[in-house]
Amino acid sequence: MTDHPRISLAPDVLAGKPVIRGTRIAVEFIIGLMADGWSEADILANYPGISREDILACLAYARDSLSVERVHPTAA
Repeated sequence: MTDHPRISLAPDVLAGKPVIRGTRIAVEFIIGLMADGWSEADILANYPGISREDILACLAYARDSLSVERVHPTAA
């Protein structure tokens, strides 16, 4: 997977979930806010410790994570 300098994975932070570096804000949380209809402006206004680049890094991390996922259908 591509290197994501703004994303950190550490076993002692949120049980190793990917977070925005220097925060305890999970990539999953940011993606969830966007899925719930939050705009970039909404996120930045409510979480002033992160930047637009952090949000874009979360999206890139999610994209890259999904790009390596493989689905193997089973017979029903």
